[in-house]
Amino acid sequence: MKKLENKVAVVTGGAMGNGLGIVKVFLKYGAKVVILDAAKELATTLGALEKEFPESTILGYEVDIRDKKMLEAICHDVYTKHGNIDVLVNNAGVCILEPFKDMSDEIRDKQFDINIKGTWNVTKAVLPYMKKGSIVNLSSVTGPKVADPGECAYATTKAALIGFTKGLAADLVSAGIRVNAILPGYIRTPMVENMAKQTNPIDPETVIKGIADAIPMKRMGTIYELGELAAFLASEESSYITAETIVFDGGSTLPETNSMGVSESVKNFV
Repeated sequence: MKKLENKVAVVTGGAMGNGLGIVKVFLKYGAKVVILDAAKELATTLGALEKEFPESTILGYEVDIRDKKMLEAICHDVYTKHGNIDVLVNNAGVCILEPFKDMSDEIRDKQFDINIKGTWNVTKAVLPYMKKGSIVNLSSVTGPKVADPGECAYATTKAALIGFTKGLAADLVSAGIRVNAILPGYIRTPMVENMAKQTNPIDPETVIKGIADAIPMKRMGTIYELGELAAFLASEESSYITAETIVFDGGSTLPETNSMGVSESVKNFV
């Protein structure tokens, strides 16, 4: 039996990027997947997934997670179709680079409203239909661990999700619902590519290469590697884990400095 066999999993932002990787891994392990996404790519993604996983059950709803009423209606519809919800992955989020001194309230609020309030809204809408199960929040190393210039609003939202994870885990543990957070570093996704374009519109690939070169593993993670971690946290394999935050960054937050230390090529002398 596959480890997510017949589990009903709601994944926000599942039409592309990290969310799509999570969706595909969940389908591989037998989950019935429900994608919530505001992106125009949703219909195309659903068509492609139905071809790739013809025997799987996949639903998709176009929704802005800031819309509480629509989320409530969607979750009721999912419950009507499936009878329960076992897993929620709060993946949807946005990042808009802007120096703090120049950032408008509108840009700040868009990130706060989607990344924090949107995650809150989806969780609130799903919980009435969860008897037990797992919630996986996608935070980031940005905010809790590190930050680059222009990421003040984004970093704030992702740090807030750590508090949300801890508080929610405390509230739900007696109900048999586990809550954990993944803190990804850089994974090549449309969001990262867009951030690279914001950083260097003329040559964004230079930014991408610079990111990869700075990671100890010398590469970005893949959306499927992230999906495997999310599947672990969603499954009974992690049945004794709750309120945990797991860094997923190829060691990018490991170095203390860029200049100190002995390289692997230097021999030890006695």
